[in-house]
Amino acid sequence: MPTATNGNTSLYYDRAGEGDPVVFVPEAGLGGWCWGWQHAAVAGPYEAVVWDLRGTGRSDAPDGPYALETLAADLEAVLSACEIPNAHLVGCGLGGAVALEAARTSSRVATLTLFGTAPRGAQFDLEPLFAPPDDRDALADSLEAGLSAEFLESQPADVREGIVDWRADGDANRAGWEAQIAALEGFDATEWLVEVTQPTQVIHGDADELVSPSAGRALADGLPRGEFAALEDAGHLAFIERSRTVNDRLLGFLEAHTDDE
Repeated sequence: MPTATNGNTSLYYDRAGEGDPVVFVPEAGLGGWCWGWQHAAVAGPYEAVVWDLRGTGRSDAPDGPYALETLAADLEAVLSACEIPNAHLVGCGLGGAVALEAARTSSRVATLTLFGTAPRGAQFDLEPLFAPPDDRDALADSLEAGLSAEFLESQPADVREGIVDWRADGDANRAGWEAQIAALEGFDATEWLVEVTQPTQVIHGDADELVSPSAGRALADGLPRGEFAALEDAGHLAFIERSRTVNDRLLGFLEAHTDDE
């Protein structure tokens, strides 16, 4: 099992494909499963790297709370272990905040693609997304916080059950969740967004109930090279329910900025 190490903390990662690396940073509490729809599209023309935040899945879960700087240092450790000098980062929610912090402090970040991300911690309301991994009913019910009712109603029962299986196997327990969420306390990037000069696309479901689309637009507006795109009727985990549209946008963005490194 490939792992990176930050201090005494072991961090699980998986890599596949060849080419310029694309590194995915998960939402709070969610395992790497959440990027499966993008991983399939990216691995091949690019190298796809998916990892579990500390407190989640197969990574260690030291006592919290965790600081945003610590999670960004974990990401740096993964990049170092993979010998990646320059990565395209893709993050959601807390993962988006980690990616922003990394873009400001690391020399290894080429571009950013951010979903459901705001410039201030107070603008995140991620609690409804949590469910205990050993409670399948709660895992299924909490999907309604991250995915639109239209999407859930349109999917066969086995799709929802498959997601619940992945969550049961890879999501964080309550202690890991609370340790991760603590990283958003006091997070306020509004004064330093001008330091994040990498090309950035901010993609937001316009039916996101956990992070307001207006906060995502404000984030894009505050970035020197930020651009904003709304996905109609999509929820917080828009990259799952609008995966084809998102993958087209992501691949086009990566192709356009591969030579910017």
